[in-house]
Amino acid sequence: MTKRILTKEGLEKLQKELELLKTIERQKVAQRIQTAKELGDLSENAEYSEAKEQQALNETRVAEIEDTIKNSEIVDSSKVGANKVGVGSTITVKSDGKKKTYIIVGSNEADPLEGKISNESPMATSFMGHKIGDKVFVSTPKGDVEYEILEIK
Repeated sequence: MTKRILTKEGLEKLQKELELLKTIERQKVAQRIQTAKELGDLSENAEYSEAKEQQALNETRVAEIEDTIKNSEIVDSSKVGANKVGVGSTITVKSDGKKKTYIIVGSNEADPLEGKISNESPMATSFMGHKIGDKVFVSTPKGDVEYEILEIK
């Protein structure tokens, strides 16, 4: 199995979610199950069935997060450096006179609406290894788009 890439910030976010699921959410679900049991006959108890389903969903998510953390390589964006674009880099680029800022993250953290692009995306792979001042061409369905790298953090 190949290692997934996570930034330090992405790891912290997953760890917080995991802690929430293991503590608060588990307690809420356990309370719902207990309350439903007190209602009597479990074979026709919709509240009990829903609570057990919620428990299964919570435990599935816990397992997913634990697996992601276990099988990830953590990239510290503060150590990426400002010389070349890499995973964890925050870059400012210019295309068609417009400036845009992107953060290159692992695929698990990608959120294009927040400017977080996956290191596996065509755009990010085009930027990787380039320096400030480089002109990069990204293939899109509408044709090649030229970007100039203005800043790397």
